[in-house]
Amino acid sequence: MEHYVSIWPVLALALIHFFGTRLRFLGGVPRSIWLSAAGGVSVAYVFLHLFPELNEGQEHVQRVFPGEGFLRHHVYIMALLGLAIFYGLERTVVTSKQKRQAKEGKEETSPGIFWVHIGSFAVYNALIGYILFQREEGTLQQLFLFSVAMALHFVVNDFGLLEHHREKYQHVGRWVLVLAIFLGWATGYLVELSHTLIVLVTAFVGGGVILNVLKEELPENRKSRYWAFIMGAAAYAALLLSI
Repeated sequence: MEHYVSIWPVLALALIHFFGTRLRFLGGVPRSIWLSAAGGVSVAYVFLHLFPELNEGQEHVQRVFPGEGFLRHHVYIMALLGLAIFYGLERTVVTSKQKRQAKEGKEETSPGIFWVHIGSFAVYNALIGYILFQREEGTLQQLFLFSVAMALHFVVNDFGLLEHHREKYQHVGRWVLVLAIFLGWATGYLVELSHTLIVLVTAFVGGGVILNVLKEELPENRKSRYWAFIMGAAAYAALLLSI
C-alpha cells in the first residue's frame, strides 16, 4: 500500500472531534439509536477482527517473551489492562463529578481530573493514530475496516467526554485529542516499533474500546437502545464474516 494513504482516515477521525458533538440529534436521553449502533459496530470489530488478529500475534509475542502460566497470554493481559485502566478512569471521573456537585453545585469534574482524563484519551488517540500508520503495511481492506470502526467509536467517545466535561471539552479537550491522533500517526515516520510492541499496543486499544463503548451503553439513566446496539453489532459482524 502506498505511503500517506492512512492520512485520510486520520483526517476523518480528526474531523469527528471537530464536528461530532455538533450533531445535536445524537445527544440527549433516551440514548440515540445511532450512538448505540455505533457502539455495536466498534465492539463487533474488536471481537471478530481485532482479537483473532491478535491471537495470531500472540504466537510471535510468546517467542519474544516466553513464560509459563498467565505469562503465556501476554496479548490478553494487555487487553485486560486497557479495559481496567479506562474503567478506573471512568470511576474517578464520576466520583469527581459527584463530589463537586455536592460541594459546589457544579455538575463537572475538577480541573485536575479533567486533564488526567483528557491526557489519557490523548494517549489512546495517539496509539490509534500510530496503528493507522502501521496498517499501511497491510491491505486497503484492513485499513478501511479498522478506520470505520474507530470513526464510529470516536463519535461515541466524543459524546461521553462532552457529558463529563462540557465546555472544557468543547473549548480545550477536543483540540488536544485532534493533536494527539496526528502526533501518533506522524510518530510512525520517526519511530518504528517492533511487531511485538505493535501487537501489545493494539491489544491495549482493543480492551479500551470495549470498556469505552459499554460504559456508555450500560448506565440505566442513559436509556440505551439495546436493539440498536445489537443491530449495529450484527450488521458489522455480517460484513466482517463475509469478507
